[in-house]
Amino acid sequence: MKIVSLITARGGSKEIPKKNIVNINNKPLIWYSINASLNSSVHETWLSTDSKEIKNIAVECGSKVIMRPDEISTGKSQSEEALLHFADNVDFDILVFIQPTSPFISEKYINEGLDKMDRYDSVFTVTKEHWLPKWDLNIAPIDWETSNRPMRQDKPATYAEAGMFYITTKNNLLTSKLRYSGEIGVVEIPLHDSFQIDSKEDLLLIKRLMQTHND
Repeated sequence: MKIVSLITARGGSKEIPKKNIVNINNKPLIWYSINASLNSSVHETWLSTDSKEIKNIAVECGSKVIMRPDEISTGKSQSEEALLHFADNVDFDILVFIQPTSPFISEKYINEGLDKMDRYDSVFTVTKEHWLPKWDLNIAPIDWETSNRPMRQDKPATYAEAGMFYITTKNNLLTSKLRYSGEIGVVEIPLHDSFQIDSKEDLLLIKRLMQTHND
C-alpha cells in the first residue's frame, strides 16, 4: 500500500505575490506542509507546480516535484486537474492532497486522517462551528429573523472545511474525478491550528500568532 502526498503550489497569486513561498517565521510557506508530510506516515512527498522557483525551494525542503502544464495552472484551474495529472504520472494507492496555505499543519493530523482510511473511502479536515447570526451584504439576516433570534445552544453545530488536506484512494480519484467521494470521514482541527493564508489579512494574522507563540 503506497501512500503519497501531493502539495499543490502554482506560481501565480494575485493578492499575495509568490504566496506559496512567502516568508513565514523565516521559512517559505510550503516548508510547513512539506515538513509535516515528511514526518508523517506518508511514503513519498510530492509538490505540483508550474514555477521553477517554487520547484527549487521544494527540492531544498526535501520534496519530490512534478511540473504542472501551463494549461492547468491558471487562476481558474481546479485543484482536481492537478490531482488527475499527478495520478496519470505517479504510482500510488492512497493520496494525501495538501493545500500549502495552512502553516499549522502537523504530521499528527495527517496520520489521524490516514488511520481513518481503514473505515472510509475519503477523509478531509474540518473545524467545528457553533451558530452565530449571519447577515448578507444587504444587511438581511441569513436563515433567521430579527423578531425571533435563536439562542446559540438551540442551533446545531456544523462542520466547515478546514482546507488543510484531503485523503482519497487513486481508484476513487480516477473514478469520481473529485478530491473526496464514497463514504467520507473527517479529522477535526482545533481552531488555533486551522488558520489558512488566503489574503493579506490572513498573512498578517499568522505572522502575529507565530510571533506571539515564539515570545
